[in-house]
Amino acid sequence: MLKAVIFDDEYIVLQGLRAMIDWSKYGIELVGTATDGNAAWSLFEAHRPDIVFTDIRMPGMDGLQVIEKILAAAPDTMCIVFSGFNEFEYVKRALKLGVADYLEKPITIPMIEDAITKTIERIEREKAVSSLQLKWEDSRQELLEKATLDLLLRGEEAEVKWRDSFGRKADEVTGVTVITLSRDDLTLDDADSYQAIHVRNGLEHLIAVLHFQEDATDVWNQLLYWTEPAGVGRTYEQITDAGKSYREALQALRYGQFMEEKGWTRFEDIGENPKIPASLSEQEEAVIFYMRTGDKAGLLGQLDLFIKQLESERLNPDIMEREILKLVYLAMEIAKETGEDVYKIRQADYLPHLEIRSIRTKEEMFAWLRAQMEMLMDWTLDVRSNAKHEAVESACAYMKQHYNEDLTLQEVSEHVGMNATYFSLLFKEEMGQSYIKYLTQLRMERAKELLREGYKIADVSEKVGYHSYRHFSELFKKHVGMKPGQYKDSF
Repeated sequence: MLKAVIFDDEYIVLQGLRAMIDWSKYGIELVGTATDGNAAWSLFEAHRPDIVFTDIRMPGMDGLQVIEKILAAAPDTMCIVFSGFNEFEYVKRALKLGVADYLEKPITIPMIEDAITKTIERIEREKAVSSLQLKWEDSRQELLEKATLDLLLRGEEAEVKWRDSFGRKADEVTGVTVITLSRDDLTLDDADSYQAIHVRNGLEHLIAVLHFQEDATDVWNQLLYWTEPAGVGRTYEQITDAGKSYREALQALRYGQFMEEKGWTRFEDIGENPKIPASLSEQEEAVIFYMRTGDKAGLLGQLDLFIKQLESERLNPDIMEREILKLVYLAMEIAKETGEDVYKIRQADYLPHLEIRSIRTKEEMFAWLRAQMEMLMDWTLDVRSNAKHEAVESACAYMKQHYNEDLTLQEVSEHVGMNATYFSLLFKEEMGQSYIKYLTQLRMERAKELLREGYKIADVSEKVGYHSYRHFSELFKKHVGMKPGQYKDSF
């Protein structure tokens, strides 16, 4: 049911309209009346009616002032003005404000009933238009989400359709970053510098961020305050490379969850191994993950699944041998990430491709695979245990010397002679926090020292390795609990 109010300083008008109009016949509830402008505004705030009948001349605020406040607060409200014969200038102002109708005094019952009928028809038309517009917007959004998912999965094949769905701003896109989410209720608000498209792929929830500016500070400053795990792929200039960012974001999320990170994990902060192909199956990626994270039970369980799949596919011996060797050599690449020579895993050189040729039966081949993977895992864990403390200690010293530079995980891991992904896991294991959190902590402590010494905030930002003042300011607030300026003033 619609709600209506009447504002008029003439008591007889109020009582007459209240008693002589059958409001329920029109599906309207008359929720109140007021005789002055201030009481009228209070009544509106209390009930938020759909229709307002008001005289122009009232004590306190006049009717036009009341209407101006009402339409500023609730633009969809239908306002109908009562006006006297000599109030044409007021009427023009009322029309300019956007009133639905005006009625000349003296007011009659037929005039009110006709105004009510026209107003209800207008409300119904606007609701119908609004409903159609919402449906169109929802349909357009669904098409855009589907086109974006196709772009992530199919790349160039889906580009034309995506551009049609995105619209004319597609040519303004300067880059794309994909974020994978651990929960479906994580959202990223749009800004002038980017548009965020929330997409679902099966059980995966993700956001494709389309940048309109090279500076992505607006995105990073929002992500700073996320407390649930999320993975962030690298930013690519070509929209057709969105799929790469998607795969990287999935990998970053998985490693972030393993390392029990709160908030987002960037792909750059877990590193990559260029010798490992990008197009791996889910099972192959899982094997790599368990090898890197030192989860022997998880690795052996994944091997059982891999073997079951090989058996179900009834492959010929040559293809089966190739698939098994591929898995062993992937595991060897992970073992090499320690920086040690994996080919010296035994006294004689370790050459799996020669060993497997002497195997005759399928069962022997599977048993050999399990033995190789277990041996590589044990060797990796042993090297890791012996080298961990020294490598991390060296890395910490290096970061303390170079925290003011644009320091990357790749640079630090190369300093200690390890693969970046392997080093990031090792660092977390030894220090109890990720490489990037340790580096950020170093920078924030130094920033506090410089602020206490009186340096300008922009200079402090540069001195501790942040080229974006806004990003530094938000990061400082998150870690210290106040903005850099507030911290500086407190000293």
